[in-house]
Amino acid sequence: MARKKRDYYAVLGVPRDASEGEIKRAFRELARKHHPDVSAKPDDGERFREINEAYAVLSDKENRARYDRWGHPDDGGGGLQAVVDAAQDIINDVFRRRKQKQKGKDIRYTLEVSFEEAAFGVSRTISLGDRELTVVIPAGMKEGTVKTLKGEGEAGKGGAPAGDLHVQIRIAEHQKFRREGLDVHSELTITFSQAALGDVLEIQTLDGDVKMRIPPGTQPGGVFRIRGKGVPQSAGKHAPRGDHLVHVQVEVPTELSPRQRELIEELARTTGHESPAGPPGKRRLLDRVRSLLDE
Repeated sequence: MARKKRDYYAVLGVPRDASEGEIKRAFRELARKHHPDVSAKPDDGERFREINEAYAVLSDKENRARYDRWGHPDDGGGGLQAVVDAAQDIINDVFRRRKQKQKGKDIRYTLEVSFEEAAFGVSRTISLGDRELTVVIPAGMKEGTVKTLKGEGEAGKGGAPAGDLHVQIRIAEHQKFRREGLDVHSELTITFSQAALGDVLEIQTLDGDVKMRIPPGTQPGGVFRIRGKGVPQSAGKHAPRGDHLVHVQVEVPTELSPRQRELIEELARTTGHESPAGPPGKRRLLDRVRSLLDE
């Protein structure tokens, strides 16, 4: 049978109204006297443990107040021991229930959609084991966005809730379009004559082909903006949209017929680009055309 603990004040030999300083001095004197490395008495090990325990309680204001009110934790069925036992039972019960109930694991899924589907939104059905789920992709979805479907992950244990499903959106690369924010960019190659004289061309956009005017004298690298033909900011017919930007490149001819050569040489003479080193035919065609395009 365990020995009943002595009163902590009696252990340290101080009155119940002893000050902090008195308690500390008493502890130091007793600790030096009964320390196992100093004393040879066989029961001083237990005595030293008792002294340390008493000082640990009485040197702390909250612990001392609790001790003064409730006494030792093992003083009968009531008092502090009853409170400690009840709290421990509650904690044990909580941990026991947590072990029995375990939330289901989250699931990660990568869903690839087309460029157009990400722009205008789409509903896609995915299969997860023995079940199917519908994932709604809103208009204007960005690459790498993660949609979380609460409770659609693995089932929980012991009645615990299921985990979540995290769907990461991947947008397939488009053959002609690239996206920056809500704007769509594309490349357009035109001929030298179209750049010089101008033209009206069909341009592919997210909404289909639209006519775009190429003004005379268009330079390589020019950018033309088709407003309102980019990615919608949200769902709805009247939702704000980005623009479609067309980057123009001019194709330089590498082979010319005699007549074409004659016309370009004539153009070179009229614009002051005739070669000073000799007849026009001696000048490299590519250099002549490039100089014209740099005007």
